[in-house]
Amino acid sequence: MNWELTLLRPLWLLVLPVLAGLGWWLYRRQGGVGGWDRAARPELLRAMQALGRVETRRDAAPLVATLGSAALVVLALSGPAVERRDAVSFRNLDGVVYVIDASASVTESPDWEALVTMGRVGIAALRARPGGMVLYGGDAYVATDLTTDHRQLGQTLSLVGPDTVPDPGSRPARGLELAAGMLRDAQVLAGDVILFTDGAGLGPESLQMTEALAGQGARLSLVSLTAATPQMEAHAALGGGRLLPLADPDALADWLTQEARDRLEQQEYPLLFWRDIGRLFLLLALVPMLLLFRRQAA
Repeated sequence: MNWELTLLRPLWLLVLPVLAGLGWWLYRRQGGVGGWDRAARPELLRAMQALGRVETRRDAAPLVATLGSAALVVLALSGPAVERRDAVSFRNLDGVVYVIDASASVTESPDWEALVTMGRVGIAALRARPGGMVLYGGDAYVATDLTTDHRQLGQTLSLVGPDTVPDPGSRPARGLELAAGMLRDAQVLAGDVILFTDGAGLGPESLQMTEALAGQGARLSLVSLTAATPQMEAHAALGGGRLLPLADPDALADWLTQEARDRLEQQEYPLLFWRDIGRLFLLLALVPMLLLFRRQAA
């Protein structure tokens, strides 16, 4: 473990010279008679001093205590931290890839907003699982690689429109091929692929890719924009997933949460953590303040 001290916000240290200058200025202006030497006649002050009514001794303790506490607070704000490289980190081996038909027949459909809503519900149900997105039309593209930033994933889905995929047509096999590559490259052991489709383009090629996904340990589920067809049912059965109706977003969320196959693996590389110990400096700042509460001689 490396205990070398590092400052996370070092610019706060620029306040220390200002505090030092302020302290010196206050000390120079501090008089034993509280500035009365500039307002009262000198002979009157000497007479009162002879009677013991004027304290001429400078007491710097309150000033030192106040400035010392302020300096410690500044040090706390500068973010003193120690580095930790021994923290164990894990990654989830159960990812989810959303493969969405972004062809004109789907994006211009009256059900497109319902599809986006269902997709966002499914994204919200990912929890700790990484998610990715593939868009396809006449060709397929990776819109978002596997990530745990689910907010970005949802925002990407909201931006999809009729002009997002320039290639006309509908080739779900190309989208499933990209999804299989994403899961394979991320070394996902038990993933889910969710295909949003109106059934166009489903055939022998997409069935072949469904079989390839199953061989990787992934399940293929379909969200149907239309009434279920035998082709859709065949894909869901071969992929080990479910055929989900567009009108029931909760069904997708339940499938992803209740049937999740979370698998965690310790990362081969350590994560870098910083432990901010500024709170300790805040506690130390209370110590000089105790000087302000010391008992004065009668």
